[in-house]
Amino acid sequence: MQDSILFWNAVALEANRVSHSDPDKRQQNGPTLSSRAIAIVHLAMYDAFVGISGGGLPRYLNPPPPAPPAPPPPPAPQLSAQDAVAGAAHRTLSRLYNAQTDFFNAQLGCFNAGSVSFKFGELVGQTLLDQRANDMDARDCGYIPSPKRGRHRRDPDNPGQGFNSAFYGAQTNTFAVMKRHTVDRPPLDNVKYLRALRDVRARGIRPDLTGTLPTALFNRRRSSENTLVGIYWAYDGANRLGTPPRHYNQIIRQVAMNVINPATGHINREAENARLFAFVNAAMGDAGILAWEQKYCHDFWRPVVGIREHDRTLGPAAPHLAVTTAFEDGDPGWLPLGAPSTNSTGMKNFTPDFPSYPSGHATFGAAAFHITRMFYGISANNKSNDSLSPDFFVSDEFNGGNRDNDGTVRPRHTRFFPGGLWQMILENATSRVFLGVHWIFDAFDFTGGDNGPLNPSLNDERIGGVGLGLRIARDIFAHGNGQGPQMTPTNIVPPIITPAADANAPMPTRPAQPAEVGGCAGPAVDPSAFQATAISAARKRGAKGSAKKGVAKVLGKKATGKETVEGETSEQNQEPWPSGISQQDRDQPSSVKGAWPSGVSQK
Repeated sequence: MQDSILFWNAVALEANRVSHSDPDKRQQNGPTLSSRAIAIVHLAMYDAFVGISGGGLPRYLNPPPPAPPAPPPPPAPQLSAQDAVAGAAHRTLSRLYNAQTDFFNAQLGCFNAGSVSFKFGELVGQTLLDQRANDMDARDCGYIPSPKRGRHRRDPDNPGQGFNSAFYGAQTNTFAVMKRHTVDRPPLDNVKYLRALRDVRARGIRPDLTGTLPTALFNRRRSSENTLVGIYWAYDGANRLGTPPRHYNQIIRQVAMNVINPATGHINREAENARLFAFVNAAMGDAGILAWEQKYCHDFWRPVVGIREHDRTLGPAAPHLAVTTAFEDGDPGWLPLGAPSTNSTGMKNFTPDFPSYPSGHATFGAAAFHITRMFYGISANNKSNDSLSPDFFVSDEFNGGNRDNDGTVRPRHTRFFPGGLWQMILENATSRVFLGVHWIFDAFDFTGGDNGPLNPSLNDERIGGVGLGLRIARDIFAHGNGQGPQMTPTNIVPPIITPAADANAPMPTRPAQPAEVGGCAGPAVDPSAFQATAISAARKRGAKGSAKKGVAKVLGKKATGKETVEGETSEQNQEPWPSGISQQDRDQPSSVKGAWPSGVSQK
């Protein structure tokens, strides 16, 4: 066994791939749960390795499980850091992906599963699992989509989709940051927004609709290489591919196995890889938490909704009054190229089932690649090209074997990155515009006008996912003094506290909405607008008594002491969250209600 970290990293990435491929093994699915699972595995491996090997490196767990005592003099066997890593990896993987336990058991041939070191690794893994037991999962029960302009709603080309991980970010503790980083509000209905809209409308459009573009936008349409780049970085939970954290780990494996680290003068050895992959996956674990917290905080619409409903006469918030129409910047029939449904013949491409801003791809990629850059000696604030890329990299989206959704095998593509990991950060983030599933400001601020290309600008890191990912990477690396990730302090808490897993603990009748947290997008429906609608409804029903009593009746408030909204139960009698479903889903067909549970964690 050369390197137990790389060995079990490969096992974890295969578990991610299989979990998105085999219908009977769908666990930890989607970007949030998969980044969480892979972070837990690698942090456990790191802590187990350090617990045995020492070397002056800090433990991750705080307080850490005690290391086993040193063995007596030979011929008794010595403690083995590799067996400890195997115990930690096997325990965490077997609990997170228990449908694949036979596969994990088959990997133990090179390890002593009966040794004290292996059992120590199991203890470390179980301790970390217990600490994360109250993490929120990917359910959308209780999420209320807003009809307001600019707010996230379902992909109209895939109306059966749910709302993935609606409460995950706002209710989950982070792994290793010292601060819950946020982003500023995205632009809407101003010059910058219009430039971004025209950009994605031209470069993200479905190919068969390109002829519908106005001449000025037609001349800025997506190139064939843009299309390749969009698909190359996708990994949108596709069959036989998995999610973006798997992709970024695949790339960093190549760096770890081929690039000499200036700090050590050699290619990484096992101890360096224990630190590197713990840093990388802690960063992506926190990127999944904080990006999704901000996604549902700002609750910003995707291009497929924003372009189709750009004119103010379109969409659920359209006024019932005469307004000036301006269709030149929108198109009610626009559709994107979409996230590719790789290896799923006959399935449509799609827009992901969570809000647009900030981009998850951009946040994951920047966090993973920049913390790798710092590990290899690049300064924390450096934003220029580097030489850390392997000679070339082949994405599984273009490996010569996987197929598009028409069943056609895509060619193998060897892609070179002379600008190193920094080039990857920018290209990965921009790729989502080429698919039409993100605005450019979901990734970063930009410069450029209507008559030329839009260029990335990272002067303001509080705009978009790249800046968020860079800040996460710097925070985690500094918190661990560049040696190894450290646990987030207990006083850094999420904005919404998840109720404890206690049958006797009080449960809220409805969850707090992430968008209603201070500084976020606000309520799904303005109370004043709802009250006006209630007054109108009360009058139309010929409500007796004063308008005030009528409103009270519609709102379910006490007027005579007994009235509630027709068809609803009183709040005290409602099914306690999170076992119920949100009101807007109660009237959906059963097939729609069942659209999200595949992403719910095994716990």
